[in-house]
Amino acid sequence: MKFMKINNPLIAFDLGIIGNNEAIIGVDEAGRGPLAGPVFASAVRLDTDFYKKIDDFLWLNDVDDSKKIAPKKRERLFASLIEAQNAGSLSLAICSASVEEIEQLNILGATMAAMYRALEKLNRDRSIILVDGNPLKTLGFNHSGIVKGDGKSLAIALASIAAKVLRDKYMENLDQYYPNYGFIKHKGYGTRQHIAAIKNLGLTPEHRSLFVRKIL
Repeated sequence: MKFMKINNPLIAFDLGIIGNNEAIIGVDEAGRGPLAGPVFASAVRLDTDFYKKIDDFLWLNDVDDSKKIAPKKRERLFASLIEAQNAGSLSLAICSASVEEIEQLNILGATMAAMYRALEKLNRDRSIILVDGNPLKTLGFNHSGIVKGDGKSLAIALASIAAKVLRDKYMENLDQYYPNYGFIKHKGYGTRQHIAAIKNLGLTPEHRSLFVRKIL
C-alpha cells in the first residue's frame, strides 16, 4: 500500500501486523488511576479497506497517544473519529465499568469488564485484537498486548482518544452535581486540590473507597 498524504508511523505498525487478516481492533482504557469515577474502555476496528483509503483521512496525521494530545485537539480528533464511524469507514465501541464494579472486581477486573463489553459490540471475525499494555489472561478474547501501544498502533491510539474524551466529559459533567470538588479540572485524579476537597467535604458516591482510604 502506498501513502502520499498520511505520514504517521502508527499506520506502518498496524500494517506490519495485519497480515492476511481483515482488520485490526485496538483497545485501550482511560481512568485506571483516578480516585473517582468509572473506568472507560474503547475498541476501534480498522479493516483493510480503511487502510487502503487512508489518504481520505488527513486528520490521522495528528493521532498519537491521547495523553500527548492537548484536550481541544483530542476533542477534534474524536469528532473526526465519530464522523468516520457514521460514514461506515470504521467501527467504534465505548463502554465503562462503574465505581461499584471497581469496588467489587478491583480496578484491573473492572477495566477488563469494560474492555470485554466494548469488544463484544464489534465484529471480531478475522481480526487481530491489540490491547494497550501487557496481555490480560482473563479478558475473554484472544489478543496481543502491546506495551505503550497507544504510541505505536493507530488502532490503539484511536481507542485511547475515544476512551479519554468520553471519560473526561463524564467527569466534567460531575462538576454540576459536586461543584466544590474540582472534577472539571482534575477529572478525578489525586491532585492537591482534590485531596483537600475530600478531607474537607468527605466522599461522594463517585469516589473509589479503596483508592482514598489512605487519605481519610
